[in-house]
Amino acid sequence: MPKATDITILGAECSFEPVPFRSPLKFGGRIMDETHLINVEIQVETRNHRKESGFGSMPVGSVWAWPSTALTISQTDSAMREFARGVVDLADDFPDYAHPIDVMLQLSAEFGHLARLTQQRLNLPEAIPELAQLVAASPLDAALHDAYGRVNGVNSYNALSAKYMNHDLAEYLDESFSDEYLDKYTLREPKPRMPLYHLVGALDPLTPADVTRKIGDGLPESLTDWIPYNGLTHLKIKLNGDQLDWDVHRVAAIERVAAAAQQARGCATWQYSLDFNEKCANVEYVLEFLKRIQETAPAAFDRIQYIEQPTHRDLKAHPENRMHAAAQLKPVVVDESLLDYESLLLAREQGYSGLALKACKGHTESLLLAAAGQKLGMFLCVQDLTCPGFSFLHSASLAARIPGIAAIEGNGRQYCPAANRRWRGQFPGMFDIHDGTVETGVLEGVGLGF
Repeated sequence: MPKATDITILGAECSFEPVPFRSPLKFGGRIMDETHLINVEIQVETRNHRKESGFGSMPVGSVWAWPSTALTISQTDSAMREFARGVVDLADDFPDYAHPIDVMLQLSAEFGHLARLTQQRLNLPEAIPELAQLVAASPLDAALHDAYGRVNGVNSYNALSAKYMNHDLAEYLDESFSDEYLDKYTLREPKPRMPLYHLVGALDPLTPADVTRKIGDGLPESLTDWIPYNGLTHLKIKLNGDQLDWDVHRVAAIERVAAAAQQARGCATWQYSLDFNEKCANVEYVLEFLKRIQETAPAAFDRIQYIEQPTHRDLKAHPENRMHAAAQLKPVVVDESLLDYESLLLAREQGYSGLALKACKGHTESLLLAAAGQKLGMFLCVQDLTCPGFSFLHSASLAARIPGIAAIEGNGRQYCPAANRRWRGQFPGMFDIHDGTVETGVLEGVGLGF
């Protein structure tokens, strides 16, 4: 029977907001010093004629989502924004009533065609990657879930049971999920607080002596100062992946700096995650790296919580990159390759022991993959895309509602803090960090929770 809670889309609007960085961020061999936010507002109506609006926001992040050699960062940024407009136009024409999960999966069936049309219209020399499509569409996905919760007077994470959903998870995953719904794999209340992962970029100064040009905006400018400023206990380290000596020395240097800063404030326990941004040629590079870290900085080795996707994102084209040996030492999570359930199963077959969930890949897909990851007994983490403001709150709400997620990444406060201002006053516990944690318990309102 049709559910009275189902929604149809009355209208959707897309806008863009430039976001300059206070300092450059290097990853995957590319340097990023600005981005755009894709902002989407949507109006919906239920079958019994209640109306409400919802909002979604996400950085374009083309440097990560579309690392092209044929196009500039500006060109890929513009193309993704054009694709985002097309997604909103698709939503505007959506004729049915449904749950947001079903709305998004029906719309996403058109993404491939829309990408080809966008490529032709802009005369692009290459196709828009599927990952870039997901990122550009994610603000609409978030807005749908936000609006659905608001119009039904419920937190969106509490609208994932048989009472609200029209299909069980077998419809979206496989028969092993028969008679199961997403409420089984999400929490009814957000975790009260979660540790925050601070990013140490490849260009970031470690000590005040490393600062070559001061920003002078009152925020810390080196890792030595960031640690006591935010009370940090979790550090995400960006590595090159193709310069073994540099990578080993970088981790060892960060361990020395962190150890001194933590000792000064009386902290004995902290952790690292490592991100090679898929630049490693093979798993042998990772194994040699870990061996050398264990020999030269054993304390740093012990602090490694997990390793993000070290080799090429195209798993089908590189079946030789199997992670089994590395995953025996530390959890190895699939990130850039993770697009859907099929890619998750392939990654698991190739030895990945964990998965990185990202709101920028879509709220709907993140929920489904979180359920699959839990059933498969995999390590789960949530990462952001240098998300400020609403997009960071969204990413944090996802982490706070999924069992097993131990920490939340959030580096918008480091690289683009100005974009947090309008939200900081409403949620100071999410943006003013003193003990290394964020106050995710406040994300309990209707819609996405804030």
